[in-house]
Amino acid sequence: MSTVSENIELLKFYQNLVQDIRATQLSEEDGGNTEQIFTQIAVDLLASAGETENVRLAYDKKGIGTKNQHQINAYSISDNYETLDLFITVLKGTEEPARTTSAEVETAQKRILNFFRKGIYKDYVNEIEESSDIFQLANELASSQELRENLVRVNAIILTDGTFPNDAPMSDSISSFSVYTRIVDLNYLYNITEKSHIPIELDFKADGFEIPCIESPSENEDYKSYLAIMPGTALANIYERFGSRLLEQNVRSFLQFAGKINKGIRTTILKEPQMFLAFNNGIAATANHIELEKDSQGKGLIISKVSDLQIVNGGQTTASIYHTFKKDKADVSNIFVQVKLSVVKNKENFGEIVSRIAEYANTQNKVSVADLSSNRPFHIHFEKLSRTIVTPHSEKNPTQTKWFYERARGQYKNARLKDGFTRARQKAFDLKHPRHQMFTKEQLAKYINAYQEVYDGKRLVVAPHFVIKNVKNYNQFILHNTNAKIENNNIYYEDAIAKAIIYKTCEKLYGVKPNAIGDLRFITVPYAITYLGFKIDYKLDLYKIWKNQSVSDELNAFLYNLMIKMDDFLKTNSSESLIEMWARKEVCWEMVKQQDFDLDYDSIKDDFVNEKTSVKRNLISSDEAEQQEKEENLEKIKSIPYEIWKKIENWGSETQNLSANMQNVVFTIAGRIRSNNKLLDNEIANGLKIIDVVIDKAPEILFDIDNLPETPKKQESQAEITLELIRKIVQWDKRNKRLKGFEYTFMNELAEERKPLTDRNKAIAKLNLGKVKKYGFSEK
Repeated sequence: MSTVSENIELLKFYQNLVQDIRATQLSEEDGGNTEQIFTQIAVDLLASAGETENVRLAYDKKGIGTKNQHQINAYSISDNYETLDLFITVLKGTEEPARTTSAEVETAQKRILNFFRKGIYKDYVNEIEESSDIFQLANELASSQELRENLVRVNAIILTDGTFPNDAPMSDSISSFSVYTRIVDLNYLYNITEKSHIPIELDFKADGFEIPCIESPSENEDYKSYLAIMPGTALANIYERFGSRLLEQNVRSFLQFAGKINKGIRTTILKEPQMFLAFNNGIAATANHIELEKDSQGKGLIISKVSDLQIVNGGQTTASIYHTFKKDKADVSNIFVQVKLSVVKNKENFGEIVSRIAEYANTQNKVSVADLSSNRPFHIHFEKLSRTIVTPHSEKNPTQTKWFYERARGQYKNARLKDGFTRARQKAFDLKHPRHQMFTKEQLAKYINAYQEVYDGKRLVVAPHFVIKNVKNYNQFILHNTNAKIENNNIYYEDAIAKAIIYKTCEKLYGVKPNAIGDLRFITVPYAITYLGFKIDYKLDLYKIWKNQSVSDELNAFLYNLMIKMDDFLKTNSSESLIEMWARKEVCWEMVKQQDFDLDYDSIKDDFVNEKTSVKRNLISSDEAEQQEKEENLEKIKSIPYEIWKKIENWGSETQNLSANMQNVVFTIAGRIRSNNKLLDNEIANGLKIIDVVIDKAPEILFDIDNLPETPKKQESQAEITLELIRKIVQWDKRNKRLKGFEYTFMNELAEERKPLTDRNKAIAKLNLGKVKKYGFSEK
C-alpha cells in the first residue's frame, strides 16, 4: 500500500475513532469521560489482538506538576499473576490526527511508573478510600504475596490518539521487577485493526546472543525451514519481555504459559543441564522474515534478526526454563533448545499458513486449533443467521434491523465499505446494522456463558467465574457450549440475541462511574445474570425479549436491585484483597449460589415462559433463507445504475483487471438493468465478484453514483398484503402453477395461518405477488 493510501486510511480510521467516542458519549446519560472512553476503545482493540486481557478501567490522578505526580487509566493482571499491564492515556482530542510529543510521552512514563512505585512500596494504599477505582489494585500491590512471587513483567503502556514516530523510552526496574514501556499510538491501533497482530521484532545480535542454524535443502513457494539451537538465556530473555505475546494467537487460548514449572524440565535443568537438548522435544515457531550471518568463526550460519516470531508449540518448555532460572536462580547458560523455525514466504496467505502450521504442530493437544478458530462450522452458521434474520417490528422498534456477528475481526468495517459504496447505501447500512448491535465471537461467548451453568459430568465447566476471564471463557464456550445444531436454526439465534440484550441491559443499568452502582461491573453483571437463571431454573421468556428487543420495565428494575445486592455481597465477602482474583474462582460462585438476596420474584412472573400462552416457534426453511439472500444480492446489483456498469466495463477492459469473460458479464448486466430484465443467478453471483474487484482496485468508480441525476422510477404496486390477497394468489396458482414448489407451500401456509403474517413474511409474499402478476394475476 502506498504512503498516500496509508495516510488516507489512517485518517478514515481516526475519523471513525472520533465518531465512536462521540457516539458512546451520546449513549451515556452523563456524556461519559472522553479520556476513559478512548481508553476503553484502545484496550478493547489490544485485547482483540491478544495483547492483553481482563482489562479494568480505573482512573487515578494525583500530584500533577509535582515530583511525585502519578496517573493511571486502566490495568490488567493475568490469571497466573505473571503479567501486570498498567495503562496511561495521553488524549489529544483533535479534529485531525496530531503528533504526540516526546515530552508528553516522558511525562506519561514518569506518572505511570510513579504509580507502580507508590503501590509496590506499600504506602499508597493507605492514602486512598476503599471506594476509589484504584483501591483494589493498590491493595493487591501492597499485600499480595502471590503477586510478588509470580510477577514476571510489568508493562507500562502509554495509549494515545496521536502519532508517535519515535522509539519508546528505555525500560526500567522497580523493586526488582522489570518494567517495559510501550507506546500504543494511532498508527499502532490502526495496524491491529488491519492485521491479526503486531509482529514481535527480535535482534539477537544486538542482545548478545548467537543462534546457530542450518537451512533445509527443500525449496517451495510457501515457506523455508531452519533448524536452530537457542541458548536458554536467550529464551528466558524473550519470555521475560513478551510473555504470552510470543504464542501464535489461535493457540494462545489453550496453549498457555501457565506459570507452572514442569517438574521433569526443572529437574533436568538443575541436575543434568547437559542432557536438556537430548531429553526435550524443543520448540516449533514461525516467522515472517529472518536475517542470517556467518558465525564468529566464519564457518556456519547464525540467525541475527527475526521478524514476527510466533511460537506454535513449546510454551511449557519456554515458561519452565524462565521460571527455573528466576525462582531457583538456576544457571541456564548451558541449556540449549532445538527450534524448528518455519519462515513463511507466501505473504498473501501468511496468516492461513501460520495457522495451519500451528494446527499440525498441536495435533497431540486435546483441543485443536481448528476448533478454536473463526472457521469452525458453529461460527459460520451463526454468521449466516445474523446476515439473514431481521429483528421483529414493534412499537418500540418501528425500524427492523439486524444484529451483526463479527466472526472475524474487521468484518463489520469491510461490510460497511462493500455495501456502502454510495452515501445512500452507507446510510441504509448504518440503519440496518446499528454499530451497537455489532458483536464479536468473544462477546457472544460472554452473553451465552453468563446465562446458564454447564456441567461436564460433575465438573462445572461454564459459570460466571469463567466469564470474567475473557480468553478462558471463550475456550470453555467452544468446548462446552457450541454443540447445538444451529444451521438455519433461527430459534437458537433469537435466544442468543435475547441473552445479549439481557447482558447489555445489565451493563447499562450498572452504569459507569461516577454514576455507577460500584466499580465491579465486569464481575457483578455475569454473576447477577447466572444467579437469576439458577434461581428461576432458567425460565425467562427469551422469545418475548427477542420480540421486544428489550427487557420489560419490571425485569429492568429487578436486575438493577439484584446487581446492587450482588455488588455489595462480593465486596464484603471477598477472601482476597483484589476482589477480581476471588471472583475468578469457583468457590466464589458456589458461595453466591447459596445466598438469598430477598428478591421479589413475583414482580417478574410475567417474564417467565408460560406453557399455556406461549407461541409455537417455527424454524425457517433453507429455501426461505436462500430466497432472502438472493433478494439482498439482487438489490445490491440493481443499486448500481446502467451508466456505472458501462464505466466498469470500460475500466475492466482498459486495465485488464477484469477477464474477457467478466467484461462480457458486465455488458450483460448493464443491458438487463437498462431494460429492467431479469438477472440470472450466475450473473448475480459474478456481478457480486465484480463489485468486490472494483471496490478493491477502483472504488472511485462507484462514488460517481452519488453524482448521477435520479432516474424517475415506475410506480410500484402499493397493494397491501392481507390474508385475503394471499388466499387469492394461492387459488390462482393452483390453476396456473407459476410459483415454484417451495414458494407455493410458503403462500399456502400463510393462507392457512400456519405461518404468522410478520413483516418479513409479508415482504416475501410481496415478491411472490410480483411474480404471479407477470403471468396475469390481478388483485381485483
